[in-house]
Amino acid sequence: MPAPVLTIDGPSGSGKGTIARRVASALGWQLLDSGALYRLVAVAAGRRGVDLDEEDAVAKVAADLEVWFASAADGSERIELDGEDVTALVRSEECGAKASIVAALPAVREALLERQRAFRRPPGLVADGRDMGTRVFPDAGLKVFLTASAEERARRRHKQLKDKGIDVSLAALSRDIGDRDRRDSERSVAPLKPADDARVLDSSGLSIEAVTQIVLDWVRNTPQHG
Repeated sequence: MPAPVLTIDGPSGSGKGTIARRVASALGWQLLDSGALYRLVAVAAGRRGVDLDEEDAVAKVAADLEVWFASAADGSERIELDGEDVTALVRSEECGAKASIVAALPAVREALLERQRAFRRPPGLVADGRDMGTRVFPDAGLKVFLTASAEERARRRHKQLKDKGIDVSLAALSRDIGDRDRRDSERSVAPLKPADDARVLDSSGLSIEAVTQIVLDWVRNTPQHG
């Protein structure tokens, strides 16, 4: 039997990355942050002078990525590209906007498909992204679609950036999230939407701890996982 998979999909700023890391840690499972892969493609393409509208060239960059993910003892993450720590760069707002453009390119999504599926190893995998349950792991035993209102997502991101000492306008963040939502939901390949068998969870007004517990309870009550 293949290793069990929990997919957590959702729009930008829904908190799926935070929840995925906490759930994976609690279960002792592997973690796939698919969004980071698209961000890394955007960074690598820029460094190689490849324009993001050159689909075949960007897909080649995706196929040749030399990346490494690690988690420190304190729970922080480290992402390396070609041996260089690019964690802060990958998590920037500018990189996120470029990643959304890259993710709309069918050839890039195809180039990253098998790379993502290779993360499926015992004892299990928590995969977060936009199309984990609909395309990458359609046979996942539990699929979660995590969402929140656009206003709530912008507020959370604003606080997160302010805590890092980054000054950014809340209005600008709201516009950016709206633009990403439209781009992700209207793209021709693997548009952002819940899988038919996904459990939708609106995290507006819920704490990180509460959302994590809800998902863990769902996992433990899913025959394939529990």
